[in-house]
Amino acid sequence: MPVITNIGDLKRIYERRVPRMFYDYCESGSWTEQTFRENTSDFDKLRLRQRVAVDMSGRSTAGQMIGQDVAMPVALAPVGLTGMQHADGEIKAAKAAKAFGVPFTLSTMSINSIEDVAEATNAPFWFQLYTMKDDDYIKRLIQRAKDANCSALVITLDLQILGQRHKDLKNGLSAPPKLTPKTILNLATKWAWGIEMLQAKRREFGNIVGHVHGISDASSLGAWTAEQFDLTLDWAKIAKLKEQWGGKVILKGILDAEDAKMALKVGADAIVVSNHGGRQLDGAVSSISALPSILDAVGDQVEVHLDSGIRSGQDVLKALAMGAKGTMIGRAFVYGLGAMGQKGVQTALEVIHKELDTTMALCGETNVANLGRHNLLIPEDFGGRWQKT
Repeated sequence: MPVITNIGDLKRIYERRVPRMFYDYCESGSWTEQTFRENTSDFDKLRLRQRVAVDMSGRSTAGQMIGQDVAMPVALAPVGLTGMQHADGEIKAAKAAKAFGVPFTLSTMSINSIEDVAEATNAPFWFQLYTMKDDDYIKRLIQRAKDANCSALVITLDLQILGQRHKDLKNGLSAPPKLTPKTILNLATKWAWGIEMLQAKRREFGNIVGHVHGISDASSLGAWTAEQFDLTLDWAKIAKLKEQWGGKVILKGILDAEDAKMALKVGADAIVVSNHGGRQLDGAVSSISALPSILDAVGDQVEVHLDSGIRSGQDVLKALAMGAKGTMIGRAFVYGLGAMGQKGVQTALEVIHKELDTTMALCGETNVANLGRHNLLIPEDFGGRWQKT
């Protein structure tokens, strides 16, 4: 068992273990990958204020996200194809999240279905919805999430059209992988992954295959999916989806203050400041640099979470100190999943928790609820001094 001291250790094992197309799917952004890089590098611009001679005993990282008790303000973000990173990946990640005491979010584009995850764990999980043209399918999908007792609907707003991700196109990304000479050669070096995948419950998109008329295999699925993302999605449709769900709704993909105000108007329970991990609009600002203007726009009228770029407990602390009430991690838990399955996700959460707890103490705080900008040194031009339009 290797000694894991940080998320980077898990990433190195992950890269060795998982087929290249699925590693690249996780570890890449769109076009030049500028936004993908700045999501992490902009966290480095924030400095921490060290405080001493403070009683550090009795620390707590516990809190709440949309009224749900959490061991720390971190949820597992929705990540498509998670079941291709490790056999039964969504199930294993959900079990690890339950054991640790943080929310798990299942993607519409998951390999394991809503029902698979609900059957494997009795902890309520969040379900992430991509809006598609097939209204009947969306209605049935929402009902399936209700039937599984999902505790929140996470509507992703920033994928009406797919950003171009060069590596995915060059790799011929698919689930299951298409057998070309290039992929066969790569898969031959990932025998442990392959043996486990042979025993997996599913190897196709479990929320779609068998639930859409005429979709029975990977080839028919690809054609359907390419045409299904809803270009006409607007705030009226979002309000309708919220009404149809009838429970707590989180709107994910907010990067502009005006959109945050609109999310407030439709009655979102929380918003997620996110640029889809740099996988959609390349050249957009990082999530952490967008956070201040969004908080200025909505204040405490809606719960604000943040994802994209978080790779450590220190990043979590910085986001919370800047004013976010919660965070989401995607790549950080996928590294662990691909490296060591359920144990790897558990390890990733333990690493982030230890970093958060230790950093909080060294900043002179004993409770995450007390974190604020007083714990940071923020550059005067953080977020950029953009010309107003």
